[in-house]
Amino acid sequence: MSTAAEQRSGTTGGAVHRVLDAEVARVRAARPGQPPRVVDVGGGSGSWAVPLAAAGCAVTVVDTSPNALAALERRARDAGVHPLVTPMQGDVDQLTDLVPPDADLVLGHGLLEVVDDPARAVASLIAVAAPGAAVSILAASRNSAVLGRVLLGRLAEARAVLTDPDGRFGPDDVLRRRFDGPALGALLEATGELRVEILQGDDVLTGYLPGAVQDGGAATQRTVDELEDLASTVPALREVAARLHVLARRAGG
Repeated sequence: MSTAAEQRSGTTGGAVHRVLDAEVARVRAARPGQPPRVVDVGGGSGSWAVPLAAAGCAVTVVDTSPNALAALERRARDAGVHPLVTPMQGDVDQLTDLVPPDADLVLGHGLLEVVDDPARAVASLIAVAAPGAAVSILAASRNSAVLGRVLLGRLAEARAVLTDPDGRFGPDDVLRRRFDGPALGALLEATGELRVEILQGDDVLTGYLPGAVQDGGAATQRTVDELEDLASTVPALREVAARLHVLARRAGG
């Protein structure tokens, strides 16, 4: 069973989106008048793809689930960005057969913790990124899972996540692995083709806030957002974020 933080589908704002917005702005400045090309692998129903399309990006979403892709198409139509979103059924191992190797930004959000071979998945992401393009990774945090299970009183699960080589709590775990920051950064840089530029936490504090604080209104939410921004890049706090975010750049370009 996953903790509440792991079950959330990802942020709709905050540090990760600001990093992606800055990357989109960089591409626009380098190639004015042309939509930035984004490939979102495992993008599901479009929680990242639709906002990027709304920002003017041409987004190809590759996912194994036809139901998720159908939901993506509905969501894109409702947002008025359907012409900018291309759904494609397939998995990361088929990526080079599905999309050309010219993406300005490649997303692998919630991907590396579920694939059979994370190193091979990273290689596929790199293969469709243009020289100088960015690869954005969001992955489940081992240390957050340990702390979350301790707070729930699931001490055996906490010990298992902490000591298991892949950060799993047992055979019923829906995730194949969890990461800490150094391990995730090392996985990407071991390719020899990526340089990590940003390593930060996503959802650092929100999962630990009491319900009364989370329901505290707009002013409280602004305070929480400010704290999240500050905490996302503090190494010790980053390691207990629900997810770890890396922006790495492919050589060249």
